[in-house]
Amino acid sequence: MQPLIVFLGIVYAACTLLLMGYGAATLLLVLLYLFHHARDRNAPAPPLPATWPTVLVQLPIYNEAHVIHRLIDAVAALDYPRDRLSVQVLDDSTDHTTGLVRAHVEKHRAAGLDITHIRRPDRSGFKAGALAYGLAHSAADLVAVFDADFLPAPGFLRQTVPALLANARTGVVQARWEHLNSTRSLLTRAQALSIDMHFTVEQYARSRAGLTLNFSGSAGIWRRACIEDAGGWRAVTLTEDLDLSYRAQLCDWRVALLPMVAVPAELPPQVAAYKRQQARWAKGSTQCLRLHGRAILRAGMNPLKKLMALAHLGQYLIHPLLLLLMLLAVPLTLTDVLQHTSLSLLGVLGLAPVVAFALSQRALYCHWAARLLVLPAIILLSAGVTLSNTLAVLAALAGRPNVFQRTPKFGAGRWVSSGYALLADKTVLGELALAAYAAVGAALAVIYDKPAALPIFVTYTLACGGMALLTLWDNIRVMRAPREDAGKPSSSRAV
Repeated sequence: MQPLIVFLGIVYAACTLLLMGYGAATLLLVLLYLFHHARDRNAPAPPLPATWPTVLVQLPIYNEAHVIHRLIDAVAALDYPRDRLSVQVLDDSTDHTTGLVRAHVEKHRAAGLDITHIRRPDRSGFKAGALAYGLAHSAADLVAVFDADFLPAPGFLRQTVPALLANARTGVVQARWEHLNSTRSLLTRAQALSIDMHFTVEQYARSRAGLTLNFSGSAGIWRRACIEDAGGWRAVTLTEDLDLSYRAQLCDWRVALLPMVAVPAELPPQVAAYKRQQARWAKGSTQCLRLHGRAILRAGMNPLKKLMALAHLGQYLIHPLLLLLMLLAVPLTLTDVLQHTSLSLLGVLGLAPVVAFALSQRALYCHWAARLLVLPAIILLSAGVTLSNTLAVLAALAGRPNVFQRTPKFGAGRWVSSGYALLADKTVLGELALAAYAAVGAALAVIYDKPAALPIFVTYTLACGGMALLTLWDNIRVMRAPREDAGKPSSSRAV
């Protein structure tokens, strides 16, 4: 048994060191944010162009009956020269969304907007395929992209276009995401806190420090020349936005964040929808790490920029590392190994995200301190998706084929009665098993007086158990609710 215990101890220590590395990367982003935020307070606005370039606005959608009307209306209200603006609704829907799109497109076309309703012969390439298909039918200089649940303000293009043109090597400008339904539940409040931190601290620091970052798939505007130079949209990963962003940066294009421009969007109000979204991002990011890791190491970047790029693409590896740490901690609780493995430094570095959360709320909201009361929820939520995200990461590492599963949007209505509402999957059983396993670990930690391991056991007992129970409760509500016809099929496939 002794060699096995030694091996488990080595793996446990390796997981701890790797997690410390991720904590150090977050701490560096916090320090970079503080440095650049102080310098940027009086930064001048970019000059307005003498001639506004042509802009194509692309709206890739798939079965969005609850929200498509407000998106088209918002884009139709964009304040931009009408002779320089065109809009494409890239509609891959299989339900009655298509009829709603057709009616809204006809209305705005009659009012003078150059808007086109595009239906492809098939859904090959999913969102990436739709964007590439639409781009081939336009000659515009710049391309803005909005997902179905986003609502750009009228001034979006007049704010982002000058920022894009200010630097000839800026290939894409990303706006900050805001939230349409952040106060709907504790789930949406926690998600809002996470997204605020991501854009306001992490992406801001990456952008200002010249590190690699990404277009987030929506609420951004590209140079067409950058898209084409980087090889165009591809469907080789589940995160086509991240893939194109890194290919562009490896071709010496720059990705910039414009934090003062915010576009509100819908947060998933259903636990199963949130888990699906996170798993898709986890698999896609890990696929991009496999795809671009070697190119990053060979690129003419300084070592720190390379390490931060790899940490960025590999950020979801944190989930299998934490899961492995928790699984190993139970048998190691019965030995003396944990007595010689201190988690104090990991705990200190683990405070870096908490500081980043606080900084983001202080920068965005007047009553920012009150918003931090949901911090325990975001910690449990992040731990609760460990299993589903780990499975997604392993699928990416194993090279399993892609099946794009969209995150359903529900608009302002009751999501439980929507035809788009999701039912629980088999990961619920795994979450319950992990919660029971962690509870056993917590009991052993108390019995054998190993307090160092107690926090991770308690966290995963509450997080995995809570995630499973919330998913099952949502499932019961969906099954009991009267069904709406949002998912009613459509037979139209005409362009």
